[in-house]
Amino acid sequence: MIELLASHYAYVLVFVVLGIGLYMTIASQNLVKKLIGVNLFQSAIFLFFVATAYVEGGRAPILKTGTDAPLASPLPQVIVLTAIVVGIALTAVGLALIVRIHGEYGTLREDTLREVRTDE
Repeated sequence: MIELLASHYAYVLVFVVLGIGLYMTIASQNLVKKLIGVNLFQSAIFLFFVATAYVEGGRAPILKTGTDAPLASPLPQVIVLTAIVVGIALTAVGLALIVRIHGEYGTLREDTLREVRTDE
């Protein structure tokens, strides 16, 4: 069992970061901490894509070098790069909304915001 975990350390790291991100998103009352949890969750998914695309001894499919080395697909890396850009944009929008919420209500705690919204 230990050898299996040691040889697949990237997958173990994926599930650890995924669990931490999910826990932060669900358990935290602070909106900024929730956004950080969503970013951790997203980073775990990126790591999963890159880890599954890894090819032992693979080479870039650019030039034919005459070797019989397996080709590594660049598609997962392209998808992850695109997702990183989208994730940064969503984080910026989320932070902008959090700033507006704090300016309007004076708090970032979800339970306090629910109480304030029901009082209105």
